[in-house]
Amino acid sequence: MTITLYHNPRCSKSRQALALLEENGVEVTIRRYLDEPLSEEELRDLMSRLDADGEALVRTQEAEWKERDANIQDQEQVIAALLAHPRLLERPIADDGKRAVIGRPPEDVLALVHHD
Repeated sequence: MTITLYHNPRCSKSRQALALLEENGVEVTIRRYLDEPLSEEELRDLMSRLDADGEALVRTQEAEWKERDANIQDQEQVIAALLAHPRLLERPIADDGKRAVIGRPPEDVLALVHHD
């Protein structure tokens, strides 16, 4: 099993999620989304696999979000904001290609490893 981790190495939660996956023997592909932002198609695909609502994908407390005065319920506005400001993407996100989970708390990423 390989899991893609949308990762910001400066974020402690993102580092914890990476460590948890590695401790569980998971092969992790790291995507530093700040260095290599997601395309519109990648964002749409990720949102379709996400366990949470699309609004969980956005760091709504950030100035870049507040300044946009965007509607968090509007998927198109969410995607436009994330394309313009990749740092608004919540982190970490683990994605196995079928399902994606936000690692808040970091232990949530293990849901992709330990299927119920």
